[in-house]
Amino acid sequence: MPKTTHPSTHPPLPPTTEDDRVSWLRLLRSRRVGPATFHRLLSEHGSAEAALAALPEVARAAGVPDYTPCPLGVVEAELRAGQAIGARLLTSADPAFPQALRDIPDCPPLLWIMGDPALLARPMIALVGARNASSLGTRMARSLAADLSARGYLIVSGLARGIDTAAHLGSVERGTVAVMAGGVDVIYPAENTKLAGDILATGLRLSEQPIGLIPQARHFPSRNRLVSGLAQAVVVVEAAAKSGSLLTARNALDQGREVMAVPGHPIDARASGCNMLIRDGATLIRNAEDVIDALPQVQSIKIPPQPDLPLAPAAAPSLRDIAGLHAQILNRLGPSPLAEDQLIRDLATPAHRVAPALLDLELDGRITRHPGGLLALAR
Repeated sequence: MPKTTHPSTHPPLPPTTEDDRVSWLRLLRSRRVGPATFHRLLSEHGSAEAALAALPEVARAAGVPDYTPCPLGVVEAELRAGQAIGARLLTSADPAFPQALRDIPDCPPLLWIMGDPALLARPMIALVGARNASSLGTRMARSLAADLSARGYLIVSGLARGIDTAAHLGSVERGTVAVMAGGVDVIYPAENTKLAGDILATGLRLSEQPIGLIPQARHFPSRNRLVSGLAQAVVVVEAAAKSGSLLTARNALDQGREVMAVPGHPIDARASGCNMLIRDGATLIRNAEDVIDALPQVQSIKIPPQPDLPLAPAAAPSLRDIAGLHAQILNRLGPSPLAEDQLIRDLATPAHRVAPALLDLELDGRITRHPGGLLALAR
């Protein structure tokens, strides 16, 4: 399968002081500033502080009057929140920042991490696939992850249901990286709360999003580019013909990564995406040896045993409770859009419980999100 290689287009950056880190965070959190705009502004103006001063005029030239950069108080609150949960903010100038991400076109300027940043220097392989994975698919993902982890590779995935969960479970003993779509402290889905806590004992969680951000559907494509960007290769275990896993595979090709896929039965819709990838040139994977044979050899890494850490994860709602909340939401919604805050008041349920349920239903295609915070049943 042909790949596009992108040499790093980001100029070398000096180490950042604490004041620089605050300015970087203000610039990145400012309205209409994403990773590409951030790097362009930094290159044009020489520093984040100078870019912040120039932003209002840049916005006016682009037809956006009365533009105000992100207030200092907002980023100070985010930094305090990160400190309170034991998270660390890495800039792309930090020596601990993963080199693989520096080389992608839309390199994240900042990452929040929880766990050991030294792990980011290890070779990584991403395992991704269907959320509604089959029993055979989850067994395959868990076995692949365990075998690759034993050979010294760090397994990267997105902490989603199905294949992602199996990949983390198979590699958590030796270390795994969970890339979060929301804040590094926001566990989605809720049933992976214990797994997310276990990951911190030997691995790490990371996110480019603000602390405390509850993920929405639009955050997942950005998350997926980090999953593929961190890894030498992306292995797709199960995926439908139109799925986020195939978008991750496309990201991997654009980033110059290897793409591999586990074949499945032709009449199983969950295997159609993998079979398409193999048809188009992806490496066919039967076991961990197939993955390793397609990559440059790495020396096995002896990982010292980690002490057991006392974990006290928050109690997650049961699957019965989640299903009940889904039913209540669907009963309240109709074809006419309803304001999300009104729905939460009608349900008399805390917003932190309703938001993940709405995301579940949105990803399943059962509800549609309209501009202005409105929700309706999908047509």
